[in-house]
Amino acid sequence: MIEVKIKDSELSACAKDGIDAFLNLIISRIREVIGGELSVENMPLMSSSQITLIGYATLRDELMDGGFIQLIHNGYGVFFFRNLFDLAMKQWGLDDLCRMMRKAKNRYMKYHSKIEQEMSDEEFMALYEQLPDFEELDDEFITNEEEWTNMVAHYVDEHLTDFIEIEQ
Repeated sequence: MIEVKIKDSELSACAKDGIDAFLNLIISRIREVIGGELSVENMPLMSSSQITLIGYATLRDELMDGGFIQLIHNGYGVFFFRNLFDLAMKQWGLDDLCRMMRKAKNRYMKYHSKIEQEMSDEEFMALYEQLPDFEELDDEFITNEEEWTNMVAHYVDEHLTDFIEIEQ
C-alpha cells in the first residue's frame, strides 16, 4: 500500500469542520500521492480500500457534474462496470448504491460502445436525449449522494488505517 501520511492534528481539525472536510482531506492526500487520478500504473501501488475510495470520489464527481453518460464517455466505464466496485460498495454497507450500480451496469453494457466513441461536444450533448435510460439513475444518485457520502466517510473513519498512516 502506498504511504499516505496525515498528521493527527490535521485529521482532528478537519473532523471538527464536518464529515465532508474529513473525507475530502483523505481523498485529496491519496490523490496527491498517486499523482491525481486512478491509473493502470498507480492502482497496483494502492490498497483495495484506497482504490475504492478514490473510485467513489471519482464516481461522485462525475455523476454530480454530468451523470453516467459523462462518466462512461470520460473512460471510467471499464473501472466501474467491469470490476467489482459494486461489490465493494455492498461490503462497505452501501447496499442501495450497489443495486443502483448494477442497474447502471446493465445500461452500460447496452450503450457503452455508442457513448465511448470520439465525438464533438454537440454529439456528446445529444446523447442525453438519445439515451434517457440513465436519467433515473443520475437522479437517484443526486438524491442519495449526501447520505451515501456520509456512509463512505463513516466507513473510512472506522477503518482509517486501511487508507492512511496517522502521524503524531
